[in-house]
Amino acid sequence: MSDNQNLLAEQRRALILDEVRRRGGVRVNELTRRLNVSDMTVRRDLDALARQGMVEKVHGGAVPVSEPSSHEPGFEAKSGLELSAKEDIAKAAARMAAPGGAIALAGGTTAFALAQQLLEVPDLTVVTNSVRVADVFYNAQRAAAGGAAPRAGAATVVLTGGVRTPSDTLVGPVADAAIRSLHFDVLFLGVHGISVEAGLSTPNLAEAETNRHFVRSARRVVVVADHTKWGTVGLSSFASLEDVDVLVTDRGLPAEARAEIAELPPELVVAGEPGDGTDL
Repeated sequence: MSDNQNLLAEQRRALILDEVRRRGGVRVNELTRRLNVSDMTVRRDLDALARQGMVEKVHGGAVPVSEPSSHEPGFEAKSGLELSAKEDIAKAAARMAAPGGAIALAGGTTAFALAQQLLEVPDLTVVTNSVRVADVFYNAQRAAAGGAAPRAGAATVVLTGGVRTPSDTLVGPVADAAIRSLHFDVLFLGVHGISVEAGLSTPNLAEAETNRHFVRSARRVVVVADHTKWGTVGLSSFASLEDVDVLVTDRGLPAEARAEIAELPPELVVAGEPGDGTDL
């Protein structure tokens, strides 16, 4: 059987990973039928996902990797996952940042994608505890200015300071003290996990406390999370879904999750679907 040329390797692997997580395991012969590709292609995809630590190969297929709730993957491990979904989410969320506003941008790979979209919003004041996010703005300003003064309308960036986590986020008492003294129009918050029961959660206890301060200091809380975060629960919860004003996610969010969210306060924005604001 010839490989399906309509799907890139990244897209195939994202579909396989979704199936593994949703069903608790998949078989090679099921994937070949669903994706219309050869056994060899499926096995290569499973090998790649296993090398990334995303699945565990078993005889005839793959199952999810069992991770403790305290496991915190690094930035590089997460940066290659759900790339198209994160880009869609970032575009939709960026429309919620008004020119001249004071925003907070917490850490994570979705926040990193959002930072790149926010470069075109003029006169922002951006407070972040993410080294990667800060670098997006700093590098853009240096490139535009050619080493001279920052361009007109460039964002003013405040990096909180603190202790660095595996995801390149700064947390702890120094970050907490900086955030407590500030007030934000909008907080854009990426999460490790989100569920009805546990709310927003993270495997890092210090990051949970820093995120609590972010939430308390914001007039509006916008969570940016791809569909794979739904149903994941980290070690420490730091906010409930009642604390969230808007949840921006992608089209992979299952119907059951959409029905659950419809009963809760957050406004749901599904990036890539009509009404996400990117077609305006």
